Amino acid sequence: MDEPIQKMEKDCSAIVDAQFPEIDAHAKTGNLNKAFEQLLVLEKQTRSSADLASSTRVLKRFIQLTFEASDWKLMQEYIVLLSKKHGQLKQAITLMIQESMDCLDKTPDMKTKLELIDTLRTVTDGKVYLEVERARVTRILAKIKEDEGNVNEAADIMQDLQVETFGSMEKREKTEFILEQMRLCLLKRDYVRANIISKKINIRYFKETEVQDLKLRYYDLMIEYSLHESEYLNVCKHYRQIYDTPIVKEDPAQAKKAVENAVLFVVLAPFDNEQSDLINRVHLEADEVDTAIYRDLLKCFITSELMRWSMIEQIYGPTLGQNPALSGGDEASKKRLKELHSRVVEHNIRVIAKYYTRITTKRLTQLLDLPDKECEEFLSKLVVSKTIYAKIDRPAGIVSFAKSKHPNEVLNEWSQDINALLGLIEKTCHLITKEEIIHSITKVI
Repeated sequence: MDEPIQKMEKDCSAIVDAQFPEIDAHAKTGNLNKAFEQLLVLEKQTRSSADLASSTRVLKRFIQLTFEASDWKLMQEYIVLLSKKHGQLKQAITLMIQESMDCLDKTPDMKTKLELIDTLRTVTDGKVYLEVERARVTRILAKIKEDEGNVNEAADIMQDLQVETFGSMEKREKTEFILEQMRLCLLKRDYVRANIISKKINIRYFKETEVQDLKLRYYDLMIEYSLHESEYLNVCKHYRQIYDTPIVKEDPAQAKKAVENAVLFVVLAPFDNEQSDLINRVHLEADEVDTAIYRDLLKCFITSELMRWSMIEQIYGPTLGQNPALSGGDEASKKRLKELHSRVVEHNIRVIAKYYTRITTKRLTQLLDLPDKECEEFLSKLVVSKTIYAKIDRPAGIVSFAKSKHPNEVLNEWSQDINALLGLIEKTCHLITKEEIIHSITKVI
């Protein structure tokens, strides 16, 4: 809740205007003690009178004089002292803290800067009206720690603040802060916490045209997380969101890159109903961008025809090899290339199951270009995931894709067939009777 507005009892602006030149004169002559004594008396007058404007000017003058004198220790002492004064106006304290924050970039060395930051964080701790200032100072401190190489410490400092509950912080600044928390968690390799933090952002906010840069940053971080978790379908969705961003569509190179990655990762995703639906949507988007090779690869997975892995490597290998997701040379890239081979094999098994009811294992291994053991492993995997139905008769060397029917189903089919047969017999009898009647009438005439 906002602080109730205090009624000003007395306007001290004239007194402040009269005494400031004298205070400045004392400061210039090096008599800081005299200047601060006079300021403290003036501060008490303005505070007692609830004069916000004059009180703010006085508090800011404390900061300005200590800065001009380069007495950073004294500045920190006065920040703590003035913020604890009884009856001090909250708006005045806020403006004093903001004035102090402006001095952070002008500190003579890192030690002084860290001391001032620590003082500001101590003063702002637990004060709702200073939550925005605390968040900004914390972000500066985290950046310093990251530059020093202490990523873990920087991430811990940022996670201390729950900015999503800050009502006075602007939505853009709040989103930027949460994105920074996500980035540091990913750097720290704390993927569980990064995923939790990502849920604090409402993605409907990204529909606004003014925050397209934040949208791209968010989805870049989500792609990094999803790649680590091998959630290829989510990676595809994130790249589609990037493609749907106006500034990306205006740049043909970025649009092409987004669509190509969406194609690659929807192909890498395990087959299910959602993947089947998404692969057709991505195919439509691929038609909008000049990505002939990726579009043809996608068409191979949509069409119910067998694919030879050797031909896939020969036709699409050179182009796919240029994609960073497959060309990294690290374990993750090798794993994705292996996943692509697996998806080709799984696609071929689904096609075979569609056209065959029974097939010998020898013929199956020929169609899949795999040895018996690997062929059985892939087949078993698809059966377990309930993508297809199959039974393997090892002694006979036969794989059956026809699902055995329940006795009730067999009886129902038999009953339907009998009903259809009886219907045909009845119709035939009716036609015969009709012809006999017509013939008898014709004979009489």
